[in-house]
Amino acid sequence: MAKPGKVFIFFNCDAAKSEASMNIFYNHTIYKDTKTSRKNLWKKVKEEYGAERIQIATDDLPVVEQTITEGDPVEAGNFIQFGAIRAFECY
Repeated sequence: MAKPGKVFIFFNCDAAKSEASMNIFYNHTIYKDTKTSRKNLWKKVKEEYGAERIQIATDDLPVVEQTITEGDPVEAGNFIQFGAIRAFECY
């Protein structure tokens, strides 16, 4: 069996980040673990922030960008309210 790759999905969600509030049919874009896809994931997070569907402290924006583009995107969720990034295996 081939080694799985990692993909990420951004979800809008409730403040508690409950899995029941994360709707794959609403947030259905999957981002690969590549430099280009991570930049697109950051772009999506910025769009959601700009539309005020998620909240991020202004001082945390650079940290969120770096975490998404260079670190572990899932960890960026620690700085996002009403949004989360989840990782999945992809074959």
